Amino acid sequence: MWPGYRARVKREPHETVATVLVDPVALRDLELALMVLDLHVWPVRTAPICVDGPRQEFQLRRRLVEQHRGAWDAAATWTPVWIGFGAGWRVGDEPLPWEAHRTLWRVLDAFTAHVRFRRRLGGVPRLPVPEDVAR
Repeated sequence: MWPGYRARVKREPHETVATVLVDPVALRDLELALMVLDLHVWPVRTAPICVDGPRQEFQLRRRLVEQHRGAWDAAATWTPVWIGFGAGWRVGDEPLPWEAHRTLWRVLDAFTAHVRFRRRLGGVPRLPVPEDVAR
């Protein structure tokens, strides 16, 4: 290798998601509002990529609440979910269009009293979308 050369590490295929804490009383309404926009809600507890969903849910919720030093204490018992983008938002291997981000933030802003989130996206292993939803 040459000095200063950094090999490119190929990233495993992943799902781009927003991590959101949702008040359980609003979860169904939020899911319906997102579903019509081709956005998918995955409660961490039951996500098919989690080996121990309840444990991961607890750890994720605790980390999110604690890192906001009291500002998110009301969400201490809320449900952590991942919100992913359906096939309609994807254009090959291109990054998500900004309109996808804006659409998600707009819906979450409409649920301000029942959600806690940061305006950033992360990645998780691919989440299997049921065939009837993928069409």
